[in-house]
Amino acid sequence: MTRQTAHRLAGPFRANFLHSLRTFGACSALAALSALGASAEEPAGVPAIPADVTDRIDALFLDYQTEKHVPGLVWGIVKDGELAYFKASGTANLETEAPVTEDSLFSIASMSKAFTALAILKLRDEGKLYLDAPAEYYVPELADWTYPTTDSPRIRVRDLLAHVSGLVTDNPWGDRQQDMPEEVFTEVLKQGVPFSRAPQTAYEYSNFGYALLGRIVTNVSGMPYEDYIRTEIMLPLGMTSTGYDVYAVDQDRRALGYRWEEEAYSGEPALGPGVFGAMGGVMTNASDYEKWVAFLLDAWPPRDGEETGPVKRSSVRELSQGLDFPRVYMRDDQPNGDPCAVAVTYAMGFSFVQECELGFTLTHSGGYPGYGSNVLLMPDAGVGVFAFANRTYAAPSRAVRDAALELVRAGEMPSREWPVSAPLADAYAVVGEVYVQGSLTPAEDTLAMNFLLDASIPVRERALAALKDQAGACETGVPFKADGHLSGTFTWTCEKGTIEGWLLLSPNDPPLIQELNLSFVEPS
Repeated sequence: MTRQTAHRLAGPFRANFLHSLRTFGACSALAALSALGASAEEPAGVPAIPADVTDRIDALFLDYQTEKHVPGLVWGIVKDGELAYFKASGTANLETEAPVTEDSLFSIASMSKAFTALAILKLRDEGKLYLDAPAEYYVPELADWTYPTTDSPRIRVRDLLAHVSGLVTDNPWGDRQQDMPEEVFTEVLKQGVPFSRAPQTAYEYSNFGYALLGRIVTNVSGMPYEDYIRTEIMLPLGMTSTGYDVYAVDQDRRALGYRWEEEAYSGEPALGPGVFGAMGGVMTNASDYEKWVAFLLDAWPPRDGEETGPVKRSSVRELSQGLDFPRVYMRDDQPNGDPCAVAVTYAMGFSFVQECELGFTLTHSGGYPGYGSNVLLMPDAGVGVFAFANRTYAAPSRAVRDAALELVRAGEMPSREWPVSAPLADAYAVVGEVYVQGSLTPAEDTLAMNFLLDASIPVRERALAALKDQAGACETGVPFKADGHLSGTFTWTCEKGTIEGWLLLSPNDPPLIQELNLSFVEPS
């Protein structure tokens, strides 16, 4: 069963669960369990994602759940500030058979890093720290560290955010350090740690680095990092169930973490609060997390208007800024079989990804003992997809991305359109008149100085006449699609085909036409 929903869900889900799961075994029992889901409810005013699309998306997650032996799985789609679709499948507690619901609390592991990164940016906005300052300004114990080479730069705050600090990759080790006490961490910092490489030379994922960022938040804000993040970011967003202390929450609401090993489940011990929570300690539920996703996506596109969030929109957008060091790989799952180049670089608490079908995305997985999670944001479309699982390192990143691809291929994720600025609208109207008259005369007061130097009036008007012979009369009043305040594209339907156009204005005041490209496309 599926569910279309707005911000709040009406009540608890109900499902019947298989008694055979009490034995912590049988893949077949889990497969049957995966088919059970949430009760359906569709509130008024929220556009529904078509059922055939959500059916395909559900199948992706249910197949994943069965294949990876995940006891409980939840997934949601946030669109234009609302939880447009949500579903839960499976169980939060194998002993009691309690179902996972929108209210079930999951550890989201390294997806916690985005909260720490945004806290750093908020403190920067408050004038309390500088991203390009050496981290030792805010954590004095770092001043005596021995760097790997004599020409190594000092670690900056920015380097820690982007995982280019030179510290070693530490996922297996770091995931077991969450409950390290502050005083123990202080002694570790005083002693110093070995480097993997010189800072600022390569990307290398470091949980230790984000624990250091948590210490910076603590030292600069004057309160424990988890208190600062909760009071300054989470609670203002209404994330009242989200926090860092697994023992402080209603234990009946927890989705307990499990390991699948030798064809059986075993419980994973909970990790309490501590220093490394800054890199992976957040526990949240779908009801709260959709508010976080909606808040992040609301930062795009840049615009006038009141700031309504706990952190400025421009600072939220800054989470997408990395320090180069891109990785490139090829995707081979396009419907037409063509390869798709994907470029990835780590930014601040998110990976920045650019690819052929999804375009610009921000993403992060979370993997922990007992848990796995993933979030994928498509800022240009105002859409986010997330999923939480309660099995060790069961990060459902492929299912999340494939769900986003289903939305794209179904036309459910159009890019948000830039507003057409007044200078663009005026210039576009002039371009239409130029074509209709077959002359540059209507544009004589709107051309930048380079325009007629790049090609003379006779040359341009002869090319225009040849284009009109090819295309015939065109509908030039169709909407213009801006890709910025000073440029954009358009498509005219003509008697003999179509004309694809691109218009670019100059940095003058007022802006003038510096380039105009018109191309005839024959009907297929």
